Amino acid sequence: MMIGSSNKRLMSDINVTPFVDVMLVLLIIFMVTAPMMVQGVNVSLPETTAQPLPSEKEHLIVTIDQKGQVHISNYPVAMESLRHKLSKILEGRSDREVYLRADKKIPYGNVVKVMAEIKAAGVEKLGMVTVPIDETPADR
Repeated sequence: MMIGSSNKRLMSDINVTPFVDVMLVLLIIFMVTAPMMVQGVNVSLPETTAQPLPSEKEHLIVTIDQKGQVHISNYPVAMESLRHKLSKILEGRSDREVYLRADKKIPYGNVVKVMAEIKAAGVEKLGMVTVPIDETPADR
């Protein structure tokens, strides 16, 4: 038996504490920022008696807000580049279908200009988004 011998084995365990710390910080960051990512463009839609269409897939939506700014899926787009950007987006899609959400206070002429740009981009089907008359503003 050797007196005073030291155990010189290497420690092979990995310290995961820093990894867990980083993961928890990332989790908190994503939890805080995720609700901000789902906010859309605030638009007061016109009312109609038409019933909503059933749908399982996500549609491409062009929005005209109260200030007349055009958005494609909540991303602002200049009117001059709307046709080009829509054409690029539609290249990778099997359905060439777009839905237009226009604030009810926007002049009809501006809505028609946006509709013309959408059709010029090669859209085969253009739908208008409205809300039912009996729906309250808080439900929108």
